[in-house]
Amino acid sequence: MTAVVVFDLDGTLIDSLADLAAAVNRMLHDQGQASLPQDTIRGFVGNGLPKLVERAMTHCGLEPTLHKDLTQLTLKHYNAGACDQTVVYPGVIQALDELRDMGCALGVCTNKPEAPARHVLGELGLLPYFNTVFGGDTLDIRKPDPEHLHACFKTLQAAGPQIFVGDSEVDAETAQRAQVPFLLFEQGYRKSPVSDMPYTLSYDNSTALPALVRKILTQA
Repeated sequence: MTAVVVFDLDGTLIDSLADLAAAVNRMLHDQGQASLPQDTIRGFVGNGLPKLVERAMTHCGLEPTLHKDLTQLTLKHYNAGACDQTVVYPGVIQALDELRDMGCALGVCTNKPEAPARHVLGELGLLPYFNTVFGGDTLDIRKPDPEHLHACFKTLQAAGPQIFVGDSEVDAETAQRAQVPFLLFEQGYRKSPVSDMPYTLSYDNSTALPALVRKILTQA
């Protein structure tokens, strides 16, 4: 038996916080605002780019009617430097190789817009591992709506237990609502203690992932 494994992207496969923060701060600089600390922006990540921009705007007291334009401006800045500082988490490549050797079907379900998600995956050498990539604008819905994840699983057209891998409260809620096992990466962008989050199994090094998937397969 093999598994169908779908991953979140930011904070799970890649550490992209520095580039996300840089894009937000360039947008704020364009509005005559001071830069925000990276740790502050970290708290805004998780529900997609529009929500990230909305939270930054609220924090800085910017006019809400500017949201659409500032979201596009932030996306423009992000696309110009999406891989300047972004790195793959240690152990991810090894884990993906092993999962692929196990016969697992692999996909990505992220709230990042699809085009930059595919670009970053391609630039970092991860794209060939995944049979499908669903971004936050692929459908009219996004996580934590479980249909975002269900649609990603369906596109993979593979048999076997479905597993979602993520790092945040949004990912945990998505898996819970989709009623699939959730593997929680403890070193990502979550805001809550691990003990306060619903998950099936957790890990702090990606090399542990294949063993956790095997454990779920055994239980299934």
